[in-house]
Amino acid sequence: MPEQPYCQAVALGTVEYRRAWDLQTDLVDAVHAGNQPNTLLLLEHPHVYTRGRLSKAEHIPLSRYELACEGVSVVETDRGGQVTYHGPGQLVAYPIVNLRNWGGPLKYVRTLEQVIITALADVGIAAGIEPGLTGVWVEQAKIAAIGVKISRHIAHHGFAINVAPDLSKFELIVPCGITDRPVTSIAQVLDDNGEGASAPLMEDFQDRVAQRFGEAMGYQMGDLVRVTMEDEVPD
Repeated sequence: MPEQPYCQAVALGTVEYRRAWDLQTDLVDAVHAGNQPNTLLLLEHPHVYTRGRLSKAEHIPLSRYELACEGVSVVETDRGGQVTYHGPGQLVAYPIVNLRNWGGPLKYVRTLEQVIITALADVGIAAGIEPGLTGVWVEQAKIAAIGVKISRHIAHHGFAINVAPDLSKFELIVPCGITDRPVTSIAQVLDDNGEGASAPLMEDFQDRVAQRFGEAMGYQMGDLVRVTMEDEVPD
């Protein structure tokens, strides 16, 4: 059997969105040049709304003053998709991986959906996909969003799973351009199920997502390394 491609997994704690984006850009160049292995970044962001390439101005109907009062910044990105929210309590995963001999964009997005579905099943949540919509859903509510970019066969950006974020921040925008579906979280689903379960600790869930990502992608995953942005991301 051919040897499985290697992928390192790095947890970075809480990282400002633009700084994480700069890191991804550097890693895309390094992975493309063969100077860096495939890398899965796992982190949280401070409160931020991000606009994808298909976003519309009316999807964030807040004034600058209202945004300031909410403590939320806005960033224009180059990922696919529309508007979404990132913040504390949400697990953001940025795989910077070489897809040259792996498969195309549709296969990749469908694989990310399965990574999320299996990770949620591990904590007792039955989730799935919705025809014609991207992301992962619990019944009619969106629990995880996906937005990627692939350049020179290298994928970056990624997905975000709502573990236990402030869901009220989603109510102030039109998340992913969808007006008729709510947003939910692991914490809310488990609470609604009345099973007495609580959302997993972020670190434990990061480990689970890294494992499921490696399995779905066919990668040999390194142990999850926990560093801060003051440290250098390991080679």
